[in-house]
Amino acid sequence: MEELVKDLEARKRAIRERDGEKRVSSQHKKGKLTAWERIERLLDRDSFSEINPFVTTRVTDFGMDKKRMPGDAVITGYGRINGRKVYLFSQDFTTLGGSLGEMHAQKIARIQDLAMANGCPLIQMNDSGGARIQEGILSLNGYGAIFKRNSLASGVIPQLSLILGPSAGGAVYASGLSDFVFMVRGISRMYITGPDVIKRVAGEEIGHEELGGADVHAQVSGVAHFAHETEDECFKAVRRLLSYLPQNAYEVPPYREPDRGLASDEALDKVIPLDPEESYDVHEVIEAVFDAGSFMEIHEEYAMNVVVGLARLNGHVVGIVANQPEFMAGVLDINASDKIARFVRFCDCFNIPLVNLIDTPGYLPGSTQEFDGIIRHGAKILYAYSEATVPKIVLIMRKAYGGAYIALCSRDMAYDRVLAYPTADIAVMGAEGAVAIIFRKEIAAAQDPEKRLEELKRQYLEKFGGPYLSASYGLVDQVIAPAETRRELFRALDSILEKQESRPEKKHGNIPL
Repeated sequence: MEELVKDLEARKRAIRERDGEKRVSSQHKKGKLTAWERIERLLDRDSFSEINPFVTTRVTDFGMDKKRMPGDAVITGYGRINGRKVYLFSQDFTTLGGSLGEMHAQKIARIQDLAMANGCPLIQMNDSGGARIQEGILSLNGYGAIFKRNSLASGVIPQLSLILGPSAGGAVYASGLSDFVFMVRGISRMYITGPDVIKRVAGEEIGHEELGGADVHAQVSGVAHFAHETEDECFKAVRRLLSYLPQNAYEVPPYREPDRGLASDEALDKVIPLDPEESYDVHEVIEAVFDAGSFMEIHEEYAMNVVVGLARLNGHVVGIVANQPEFMAGVLDINASDKIARFVRFCDCFNIPLVNLIDTPGYLPGSTQEFDGIIRHGAKILYAYSEATVPKIVLIMRKAYGGAYIALCSRDMAYDRVLAYPTADIAVMGAEGAVAIIFRKEIAAAQDPEKRLEELKRQYLEKFGGPYLSASYGLVDQVIAPAETRRELFRALDSILEKQESRPEKKHGNIPL
């Protein structure tokens, strides 16, 4: 037995040292950590346990018999983050470029199954050149096994993808199917076809960063939810994000004792300008209302006319959807619609109540938006909120016009509580536009059309402006002073935190994708 144990220890040591100094140095020269270093920096100290370390490829063609190494270019196992169990895999670029073959995929699928069976988050650390060409269709079939499990796990356990090197071809779809994508500037790259292929096929001069870097996907495509400067910064964000999430769809988010009370904040009375044309930064409202330092913004650099993210309200995790008047006046366009709908559905999957902070003139008009499908994309918001059964609270801060009012505020969209500031303006459209349509002939015939327009606008606002007409119809539950926002939002949340709501039994709906 002593000899067998020695042999075992030697094999295990060989696995840990399989990268070799030369390969580790090569990875570091690219500005990247090794697969093992990533695991050690992400997880709680000494919490990782490897699974299937001895697995190797079964393919011997094209010289693969000389390249076989234990682990087959991916480390799989489980560990803990802030004491809570997670399953993960970390692709090893120093071995066969982290390429995915039959056994590599089998290891990942095994971890996916274990994460599902144990109701734990799954973390995917990608650093791979894509499918292993030497294994042909076995590589492609391996991706199919992974993608199917990504889809089955969706809405059951949180799935986080960290792009820490190249992620090309089929490899990108495991990330596309996950809940959140993290990228690191300078080392992360995601694309279906690399710049070399594009140059060859289309003749375009385009570089790696330009095509699939962190900023492109965080700002333009919307594929990445987070973009960081370093891997360590990325790991810190992952740990923080998981602190807001339940382990699975059958748990509630973790409660944390708040470090402040529910006292009024008079400073909030000065944040919302009385002039409806004047902008402000909705982050000021968020930081003043929710638990100090608790807001974690998601998709921060994409569709900046809306702000979404997770925060705590008196210790309870909530999802925030807020219009951003400082950017495009907080209007809803195609990208903002996708951003909201995706976030709302995630929160609903994992029992996270929603708080909407509303100040928007409506959906963005124009031929470009119409041709690109604003109707289809805008309908995603309607679908997501109507489908959601978590507690839903609305605070109308200023403008709530037209279709955007219906999507984000309407009582018949099954919002549980609707609050409004005295500055709220709830209408089909703004007063000037409404008056110009209703009294078009009268204004045109007036001796002083501009003066008459102002008179009619004032009369219109006196009758239809503000929150009180809606409150008289029971469509606004309470009108509150801005200083009371934190206390009143928590009271609203507290009143519906344990609500139970069902939907018609069906296989699944057909969201307008």
